[in-house]
Amino acid sequence: MTDAKDTERMAGSVLSAAERKRLSRRPSDRAITTTLALTGLIAAFMQTLVTPIIPQLPTLLDTTAADSTWVLTSTLLAAAISTPISGRLGDMYGKRRIVLVLLIIMAGGSIISALSNTLIPMIVGRVLQGVGLGVISLGISILRDVIHPRNLGGAVALVSATLGVGGAVGLPVAAVIAQNFDYHYLFWLALLLAVVAIVLVGTIVPTSTLRTGGRFDFVGAVGFAVGLVGILLAVSKGNEWGWTSPVTLSLLIGGIVVLVLWGAVELRMTDPLIDLRVAARRPVLLTNLASISVGFAFFITTAALPVLLEAPTTTGVGLGQTLLVSSLCLMPLGLIMFFLSPVAARLSNARGPRTSLILGGAIITAAFALAVWLHGAIWHVILISTIVGVGVGFAYAAMPTLIMRAVPPNETAAANGLNSVMRTLGSTVAATLVGVILSSHLVVSGGIGIPTTQAFQLVFGMGAAVALAGVIIGAFIPTRGTGFPGTASIPIQR
Repeated sequence: MTDAKDTERMAGSVLSAAERKRLSRRPSDRAITTTLALTGLIAAFMQTLVTPIIPQLPTLLDTTAADSTWVLTSTLLAAAISTPISGRLGDMYGKRRIVLVLLIIMAGGSIISALSNTLIPMIVGRVLQGVGLGVISLGISILRDVIHPRNLGGAVALVSATLGVGGAVGLPVAAVIAQNFDYHYLFWLALLLAVVAIVLVGTIVPTSTLRTGGRFDFVGAVGFAVGLVGILLAVSKGNEWGWTSPVTLSLLIGGIVVLVLWGAVELRMTDPLIDLRVAARRPVLLTNLASISVGFAFFITTAALPVLLEAPTTTGVGLGQTLLVSSLCLMPLGLIMFFLSPVAARLSNARGPRTSLILGGAIITAAFALAVWLHGAIWHVILISTIVGVGVGFAYAAMPTLIMRAVPPNETAAANGLNSVMRTLGSTVAATLVGVILSSHLVVSGGIGIPTTQAFQLVFGMGAAVALAGVIIGAFIPTRGTGFPGTASIPIQR
């Protein structure tokens, strides 16, 4: 008769063999990281998808120039609102599941836009495409759950960089399609990419068993969306509508009031959309404030450098390049972020993510300080955009790690989603201020208003000042975490 201890030992060996077999079928960390990075690139591409056709949109959609700007604005607003909401849903119901849902929504939006010839359905499609941008922060959170801790830093840096890489690389691709084919092909390409992402995530990315209990905070989601829309709309459209107009002031003040009330309600909720007590912790709060400055500085390159490159040469300010050439000149900004991600990860592992954040901000500051005096040739623009890419690469690699060290594992996705909103807020403010400065400092040539040298100097000086503020904020982030590990030993299942 078999001894009880022998039986227990045999059962243990069987379980171990089964566990080894299960783990052997699991995709490698590299495959998971590559899939999530590619998914992030595809989502980020949706931001710049329509940039090449913005001047033609009034004719293409039979609308006014002012209304056509909603084709771009609606996507950014949808991304800002949906990212923290999808993060919370990911924490509750599974991050991989919500990533797939977002990708399906993105695919649906691409179909609607591809079939659209008028403004309203185009905006609907673009809103649905913007919702899909939440997959980037969710992808970062998935990494914490499913890959080995030794590979986490490099993986997070790579996926975080896709926000910049996708836009920078996607812009010239979109320009080539827009200049040589019907503009609807842009959205059919977006659909194809979304389907590829769905298949890859569905077959390669494993499911994490980590879940947050409780019920979804619908009241908090609506309050957050209403307040954020009011503020972002006022900031992004204030220059067009007038900063003292009743509409702008109502949206801005109303948005602030709604968010204040929302915060008071959230503090009393058992299962809030965003745990404000966690968000108020010093590491999280300061990282989010620094994220605003990095998002601000990053978008200056997107908002100001194309104008400089494409402006006519008649006044001695512009460089007279086509959209395609301008896009290619800005490609190094995204490419350097991609190739720098392993270096940024090693620096964060060796010296801490705060060091990477401060170094990135310092590099961005130096780049814009240099740009104040060096912006008169194409190679100047390429040099500046490349240096900014280096700085943003270091900063973007550090921010998710700083957030994950300061929040519990079951709140990772929601916290990363809020951090993404802070970057979007910085970018929105940057786009608005750049627009105000460039449109208020013009010299007329051939009936066309062209920004002056002083306008670009002011923009770059502002970028340097904001980046420097981010460096100062980063210096006060605690060097030690709050007791939450960067990753955890979490069971993985397919």
